[in-house]
Amino acid sequence: MSTHIGQMQSSMEATSSSPTIRVEIYNQTDNIRSDGDTEYIIQLAEFVDSRMREISSGTLTVDSLKVAILAALHIADELHRLKNMHEQADSQLAARSAECAEMLDRLLKVRSSVDQGGAGKLSLG
Repeated sequence: MSTHIGQMQSSMEATSSSPTIRVEIYNQTDNIRSDGDTEYIIQLAEFVDSRMREISSGTLTVDSLKVAILAALHIADELHRLKNMHEQADSQLAARSAECAEMLDRLLKVRSSVDQGGAGKLSLG
């Protein structure tokens, strides 16, 4: 898969302080104005370009708008699946943290009662 992403350039417009980043996605060149990280914008463009090319190679659709819509749906699906996995992991971590906190509380109570009661019950005689 060969793309022209490597030919992207960052340039400053005379009328704006935000840099304009030239990207090529699916054989269409666009200038993106952003005050964000240029390399990150380029990586995003490469990702979208590769996803669109991947989708177009697996379908009979030649309409770039339809390919873009399918790519957007695939990317949105991936995002939502990752969010759900993240939420599940957070829930599991919270439950395990609560279990650990309960065990620690019980252990500290037992230790405290042993320390307090143990010295008072010892006697010689």
